[in-house]
Parts: sequence; C-alpha cells; structure tokens
Amino acid sequence: MLECIIYIAIGFLLGAISGLTPGLHINTFAAILLALSPKLLDLGLEPQNLAVLIVASSISQTFLDIIPAVFVGAPDADTSLAVLPGHQLMLEGRGMEAIRLSALGSAGAVIVALLAIYPLSTIMGRGYEQLIDHMGLILVGIACLMILSEAGPAVEGRGAWAAYKYKALGLLLFLTSGLLGLFAFSNQHLLRSYLALEPTPLLPLLSGLFGASFLVASLASQTSISPQEDKGFSMSPASLMRSMLIGGLAGSVVAWIPGVSPAVATTVARLGAPRSAEEFLVSLSGVNTANAILALVALYVAGRARSGAAAAIQDLVEVDLDLLSLLIVAGAVTAILSYVATLAAGGLAAGIVDQIDYQALSLAILVGLSLMALLFTGVLGWLIFLIATVVGLIAPYAGIRKTHAMGALMLPLIVQYL
Repeated sequence: MLECIIYIAIGFLLGAISGLTPGLHINTFAAILLALSPKLLDLGLEPQNLAVLIVASSISQTFLDIIPAVFVGAPDADTSLAVLPGHQLMLEGRGMEAIRLSALGSAGAVIVALLAIYPLSTIMGRGYEQLIDHMGLILVGIACLMILSEAGPAVEGRGAWAAYKYKALGLLLFLTSGLLGLFAFSNQHLLRSYLALEPTPLLPLLSGLFGASFLVASLASQTSISPQEDKGFSMSPASLMRSMLIGGLAGSVVAWIPGVSPAVATTVARLGAPRSAEEFLVSLSGVNTANAILALVALYVAGRARSGAAAAIQDLVEVDLDLLSLLIVAGAVTAILSYVATLAAGGLAAGIVDQIDYQALSLAILVGLSLMALLFTGVLGWLIFLIATVVGLIAPYAGIRKTHAMGALMLPLIVQYL
C-alpha cells in the first residue's frame, strides 16, 4: 500500500510538471514515459507500479494544464478551446476565477465518471463491436454537427448569409487540417527522433495547430495583461452542477470513440446549452478528466487504447479487474491532490503574470515548441509543425472555432473506417 502511495505521489508530481509546461500534450508525455519504461523496469520497478505512475501523471496533467492555457496561451489540443474564454477572463483580471472553475469542473467530472463506469462498461461491453462497425458514419456525423453549428462571431447587423460563410470557413479548416493529418500519418515511418524516442505525428500536428498558431496570433496582437484579483466565482450552483454533469458525461462517452478529442466532445455536448465562458470552462475541464478515467475502463472492457496513457499501459502490462480497480483508485486520489495543487499553482501564476513580459514569454515558448518538434520528430516533423501553425491561424483570423482543426485526427480516421 505504501509503495502504491509513493508511485501515486511521483506520478502526481510528474503530471504537475508536464501540465505546467506550455504546449506539452498529455499523449506526448505518456509516450516519453513509455520510451523510458525499459530503463525504469531494469531499475526494479514493477509494471503495475509504473502503470499507477502513468495514470497519476495523466490525471494530474488534466487539472494543471489549464494554467498555461489561461495565463500563457500555450494550450494543447485538449485545452485549446479554453484559451478564448480563459484569456477573456484573465484580461478582465479574473484569471484565477478561470482556474478555480476549471478545477471544479475536473473534480466534479471525477464523481460523474466513477458513477458512469458500470453502466457504460455494461453497454459498451455488449455493443462495442457494432459501434466500431459504424464508427466512420459516427465521425462524419460529429464533424457535420461541428461545422453546421459554426455561426462565427456575434456581430449586430450582419447579413443573413454571414452564418453560411462561417460554416464554409469551418469546413475549409476541417478539410485543410484533415489533409495535413493524412499526410502526417501516412508518412509517420519517415519521422526521426534525435532523442532516440518513438516519434509520433501527434506532436508536430497538435503543437502547431493549437499551440504555436495561438502564440503567433497573440504576438501579433500585442496582448497586455491586467492585474489579477481572486474574488471566487459568480456561477450559480445550478449552472455549475449542469456544466459538471455535461463535462463528466461527455468525457465518459468520448473515451470509447477514437479520434474525438475532449475539445470536440465539449463542443458537441454543449450544442443548445448556454454559451457563457464560465460554463464552457467547467465542461471542457470535466471532459478532459473524465476521459482520462474512462479510457482505462475502455482498455479493460474493449481492449482498445483510447488515450496516450492507456496505450502506454497496454504496452506495459495486461489490465485485469484487480489492476483496473487499483488504477481507478489511484486516479481518484490523484484528483484530490491535483485540485489543491491547481488552486495553489494558479494563485502563484495570477500573482506574477502581470509582471512578466508577455511578448518575450510567448516568443520563448514558440521557439521551445519548434525545437521540441525538431528533436522529437526530425526535419519532416518540423516541417509538419510549421505547416500546422499556418493552418491553425485560419481560425483566429477567420473568426471561427479552432475545434474544426481536429480534422487533422478525424479525417484520417473517417478514411480508415469508411
């Protein structure tokens, strides 16, 4: 028991570090841990303990990665949609409110996900193969919902045809990013890591589409930061509970569906729901955390890895019911630690962010992402990163949601399943 607690603590700390590192996607960090696993196992680590460490780090990262997304503007794909509402609150001096709402969303989603384990595992255990048989059509349907729900910015007095223009732009971004994704995955064998790690096209794709492109747009806009104040939050209990429930349920379901990111799941799940920045932040954070937990259940029930952490665990050890129970308990304990750590780290970030040269920080992170793409995926990966950055700029300058750039993952899967 003590040994398990130690590995939970180590995983929590590693996840906190990776979550606070701008632009580092959770799947990339899981791949790094997997690449290091042979050496760790040679040192005497048991595979199940390493699995506990990976789960703890993945849960911790889903809590703390909101901090660079809000204060720095360097998100990963899962927090990309949090940038606009989170940044808006930060520019109003309410950055800590965004962090608090995100932490509450993740914590509430843990409870929803735990309650959803039995019914979802029962349903998916009986009908998962049928779901996979129709996955191509399901992904097409989700893509259509994303694009058709695009209405662009709310501008008073715009023409009746304006909404169709933004839908067309959303389709353009989906197809452009999708074609880039098809190219990246079809040439994955040409990627080379200068660090002797297993290269993945996810790193240059996601870092460019969602991280670097936002930083470039931010540098061009000469963003300034207001002093931050922590006044709690103004959401009503009913709105908070509704947003937690939406996030938890959407994250629990999307854990079974390949290619649909938490950002996409949040957009689809909130169609017709209130669009306030506060409610969206709660739901998105909940989707991320619930997805991390239910991905473990999907691995046990269906034998399919639907997250980077689940894939790493699948390569390490066979997941039986006893190990699954241990991993879920480890995730729940980590969630408690991560909630406290997110508020503490968010408070520290809020206290110093207005004293930092934002332009210099954004430029340094942009250079860091570029170097990471080069070191992890070689020259071809770096070129994919550059192209992805340009494609990612379509969203902010066209006034559409960046979720459409998830075509980079969805279109290759649609082609695969149809």
